[in-house]
Amino acid sequence: MGTLDLREEILRLKKERNAVILAHSYQRPEIQDLADFVGDSLALARKAQETDCDVIAFCGVHFMAETACILNPTKTVILPDADAACSLEASCPAGELESFLKEHADRNYYVVAYVNCSIGVKALADVIVTSGNAKTIIEKAPKDRPILFVPDQNLGAWTSRQTGREMTLWNGACHVHLEFTRQQILDLKAAHPGALVVCHPECTEPVRLLADHICSTEKMIPFCRESDAARFIIVTETGILHRLRKLVPDKEFIPASTPQCSCGECVYMKMNTLEKLRDALASLSPRIEIPEELRLRAHAPLQRMLDLSL
Repeated sequence: MGTLDLREEILRLKKERNAVILAHSYQRPEIQDLADFVGDSLALARKAQETDCDVIAFCGVHFMAETACILNPTKTVILPDADAACSLEASCPAGELESFLKEHADRNYYVVAYVNCSIGVKALADVIVTSGNAKTIIEKAPKDRPILFVPDQNLGAWTSRQTGREMTLWNGACHVHLEFTRQQILDLKAAHPGALVVCHPECTEPVRLLADHICSTEKMIPFCRESDAARFIIVTETGILHRLRKLVPDKEFIPASTPQCSCGECVYMKMNTLEKLRDALASLSPRIEIPEELRLRAHAPLQRMLDLSL
C-alpha cells in the first residue's frame, strides 16, 4: 500500500473509531503530519480530554500512553508499537524507588517525579513535573521536607540550580540527551558562526553550559520564532526539527550531532510507523489498560501539578 493510500486508510479508520491521533514532537514526520495534535506528552493527554473521542491513538512511547490513560479513564488508549519504551523511564523501576523510599523513610522525602516515568513511579510521587514547569513546581515544594527528584538527574540538577533548592537526584537519564557532548557542540558552533544553541535540560551540564537558551522541547518553538537570530543549533531529539521547520520556515535549524552519528534520534520514538498506526486503529490494540486503584494513585500527583501550575 502506498503512503497516500495508507494515509487515507488511517483517516477512514480514525473516523470509524471516533479516534483522535496524538503525536509527540519526536515522532516520524509522516506521523506528525497526520496527527490531530502534536506536542509534548502531557499537553497531548490534556488535549484528548477536550475532545469527545472514544479512542486515543497515542504515537509516542509507553509512559505517554499511560499518562493519556490516567487523564482519560473512559477512553480507549492504544499505542501503535507496544515495545516503544523509554530509556529514562527504564532507569527508575517503581520497585527500586519503593525500596529506596522504605530504606530512607526517616528522610520523609518529598518525591518529585518527571512526567517521563512509569505509572508505578507516578503513583509513588508527591507531585509530577514537566521540563517546562519543573522550576515553578519546585519553588512551591514544602520547605521542611528534602526533595527526591526522579528519574532524570540532568533535569533535576538544572532545576536545582534554577531554584536554589538542594535535591537528592536519582541516577537516571535519557540515552539520546546523554550522547550530546561538549566537543560536538563546540564543533558545530565553529562551523555555524552566529547560530544560537538551544538545548533541552535533559542534556548534561557541560552541554547546558554552552547553550544560549535552555528550555523544554515545546518552548523551543516560540523562542526560535521570536528570536532575532536566523540560525539555531537544536540540542534534543531531532524529531522536533520537522515542527520547527514547518512553524518557523524563515529560519535555519541545525541538528546537534553526537560522536556516534549525526542523527540524535530516539530509536523507541521511531518505532511507531504509519503501518502500525493503521493496524492499531483496525484492531484497537495494543491497548493500555491500568487498574483503577493504580490510576487514581497516579492521578493525584498529576492533579497536584496542575493545581500548582495555576
